Amino acid sequence: MYDYLIVGAGFYGAVCAHELHKAGKSVLVVDKRSHIGGNAYTERTDGINVHKYGAHIFHTNDKMVWDYVNQFATFNRYTNSPVANYHGEMYSLPFNMYTFNRMWGVITPDEARERIDEQKREYIEQAAAKKGVPVSEFEPENLEEQAISLVGTDIYEKLIKDYTMKQWGRPCTELPAFIIRRLPVRLTYDNNYFNALFQGIPTGGYTQIFENLLEGIEVRLSTDYLDPANRASLNEIAEKVIYTGPIDAFYGYELGTLEYRSVRFDTEKLDKPNFQGNAVVNYTDADTPFTRIIEHKWFEFGLDEAGREIPVTIISREYSHKWEPGEESYYPVNDEKNSALYAKYREKADSDTKVHIGGRLGEYRYYDMDTVISRALEYCQEVLK
Repeated sequence: MYDYLIVGAGFYGAVCAHELHKAGKSVLVVDKRSHIGGNAYTERTDGINVHKYGAHIFHTNDKMVWDYVNQFATFNRYTNSPVANYHGEMYSLPFNMYTFNRMWGVITPDEARERIDEQKREYIEQAAAKKGVPVSEFEPENLEEQAISLVGTDIYEKLIKDYTMKQWGRPCTELPAFIIRRLPVRLTYDNNYFNALFQGIPTGGYTQIFENLLEGIEVRLSTDYLDPANRASLNEIAEKVIYTGPIDAFYGYELGTLEYRSVRFDTEKLDKPNFQGNAVVNYTDADTPFTRIIEHKWFEFGLDEAGREIPVTIISREYSHKWEPGEESYYPVNDEKNSALYAKYREKADSDTKVHIGGRLGEYRYYDMDTVISRALEYCQEVLK
């Protein structure tokens, strides 16, 4: 008999397993995939650590979490500095003075601010007039209104509008404003995407972190807990269950199905040392079907473990699409309808004394990795008091 059955070997499940095992609890971890690591799993090919489920760049302001994760891997100094390709025009991200110089030819922060403020003012005056409200009472009601209110029309049209449409499968006028509430705008020549004290990529890939977290713990892969036959037998051998999969799937979608966006990856090896010169390039025009291209080797500066340059490269094109049951769930659609449905599932989950449902899918939230780790540690501290 195990003290805990943990469903899912991603960050939430692996951290819980590690902490509970360290405290002397007996733990069994199961995962339907053939590998540990969840969406952070990396696979080494030709000396390149390939992020199989999209780019994962660790960043946090939480020193406790940073110190915790550094127990299990050595992190490099990688800084996330993506660029945007709009019909061959290249722009720096996040929006900063390099972006504004390329967009308008401005050089000083005052010039950039003046251009942005002018476009914002014109748009808000027109939008407020259409709604029949004073400018002072104008409140953005959708993503388009919110974005233009922050960065003006030029940046919105070239770098936000079509990219967001591809990512979410609906026009910006049909998306809630909060999705882009904290759009970063910097009047400095700083193209570090994250405002984080700590940032990097584990040298040698993420998989080692999960191997170290789960050392000494029984793990059964290719085991689908939601298969009725597996579920019954697994529940019988554990006192408690920590479930990290989709919360609606746990309850057989009995209240309805939560919406997600999914992603398809088209990965290929190229017999050349350099394809795009950057780890991440976003394609922000409507004509390009994919949202971005990841060139995996640049997360570790194009070098193998021995510090040698790698003569080939591996790229992944990402295609966002509507999620269907059975596909991988990536981005929750946290609109009013789905949030209300999640609240009903959460009410059921909170009344279950044997099962704890947590993690990105269990809580129907798009969490960064540091937040997932923090929430797992908080849960373990609570149950181990």
